[in-house]
Amino acid sequence: MSLLWPGFLVLLATIPLLIAFYIWMQRRRRRFAVRFSSLSLVREAKPNHSRWRRYLPPALFLLALASLVFALARPVTVFAVPSSKTTIIMAMDVSRSMCSTDIPPNRLVAAQNAALTFIEAQRPDIPIGIVAFAGFAELIQAPTTDREALRQAILSLTTGRRTAIGSAIIKSLEVIAEADPDVPPPVTDGASAVAPVVPGQFAPHIIVLLTDGANNAGPRPEEAAQQAADRGIRVYTIGFGTAQGGEMPNCNPRYVGNEPYSGYGMGGGAFGGGFGGQFRRGIDEETLKRVAAMTAAEYYPAESVEELVNAFRELPTHLIAKYETQEISFAFAALGALLAAVAFALSLLWHPLL
Repeated sequence: MSLLWPGFLVLLATIPLLIAFYIWMQRRRRRFAVRFSSLSLVREAKPNHSRWRRYLPPALFLLALASLVFALARPVTVFAVPSSKTTIIMAMDVSRSMCSTDIPPNRLVAAQNAALTFIEAQRPDIPIGIVAFAGFAELIQAPTTDREALRQAILSLTTGRRTAIGSAIIKSLEVIAEADPDVPPPVTDGASAVAPVVPGQFAPHIIVLLTDGANNAGPRPEEAAQQAADRGIRVYTIGFGTAQGGEMPNCNPRYVGNEPYSGYGMGGGAFGGGFGGQFRRGIDEETLKRVAAMTAAEYYPAESVEELVNAFRELPTHLIAKYETQEISFAFAALGALLAAVAFALSLLWHPLL
């Protein structure tokens, strides 16, 4: 449960003040009580009321007051409903480091095969989109249920310079916004211009981001993740590659110097370096974990094909639903009114004015 106007909870401070005032009034009544010379006269004069009859009405009244204060704070609850507008965006890193052979035959081919296995495992009615990113992000395949089109898009991936994780998230959000009018499109000034969703409320779409490097181009991943979180989009991240790295030949020699996804500046992969030689892993796991945590998702490390396939398998795609909010102020208001009415009725019954 969340509160839309939590500032009204400050009114709860009046409850201990009322309790203190009630205690003071009770002591004041004892101070001015009439003195009798015989205890027997006190017992005969005093009605045979138990103590709980004295304190129950004011206690109920205070509970009613607390309930009405919560009603003013506008509590809301989040619940999941089936959605017919689910979209999965796969953001694939195609930086030069994906040519590393530490995961045979190389990271790119291993990632392609795992992605194809993941796509085939999804329900046929769920549209999937493919975003490739190196120095910038590009939509390779718009969300579709055509599995053959997705297969061709995955197999067509080639490498480029640098790694723009933040750009990949922004581009994925743009694709989701085009597919679902209820999701506001992202902004490019680094600050979200939409009112954040209620905590726990999610859109029925997810982004699956796979990378083997660290962000070195485009916006910061945390800024992009905040935009995703404000829109209720979960970003599941996968860090792919071994700690020792491997040889890095060219994935496709015909693209040397003219890569379709190349960015600006020299160097390739996560931290620069050309083709050939040994390539260290370079995965910025802390950033990937923060991105996942900010969007209420998960981070999955994968150092082999089996671990990558398992990471794809563990993605909660079978639980994707639309999360909506329902204001329940009326329930607290009704409870407060009921408690106040009961307190008033018991007070009249047990302590009549006449």
